[in-house]
Amino acid sequence: MNDENFDSELRVTIQRLARRLRSERAGSDITDGQFSVLCVLAKDGPLGLGDLSDSERVTPPSMNRTVNALVESGYATRSGSPDDGRKVLIDVTETGHTVIKETRRRRDAWFSRRLADLTPEQRHTLELCAPVLRELADQ
Repeated sequence: MNDENFDSELRVTIQRLARRLRSERAGSDITDGQFSVLCVLAKDGPLGLGDLSDSERVTPPSMNRTVNALVESGYATRSGSPDDGRKVLIDVTETGHTVIKETRRRRDAWFSRRLADLTPEQRHTLELCAPVLRELADQ
């Protein structure tokens, strides 16, 4: 396989794997983008709209729509900043944390079942690939 075919095949394979993992989600009413925002909030704590927009690389109006949907669904809350009364902070509710935990549990279970079907050699190959894929994802 030449480099161009390899690059394309690897990209498509990673996309398919990511799409399959994303389908293992708790809460059928939450989108991938909304789930990503919940995870950022759970990791980084309450954030303002601008910080969330920057984190997710979307415009503030787009993030506002996402946050509105999360608040309406009971997955997030808006509250005033204790430091600056003009600033609004968005945070995850207990319901949001439950969706995150259940989604992660489902995804881990699905992935573990698939990994268990691999040979020891295949698992070792993936162990060697994981740092490289992580580096690519973090760029």
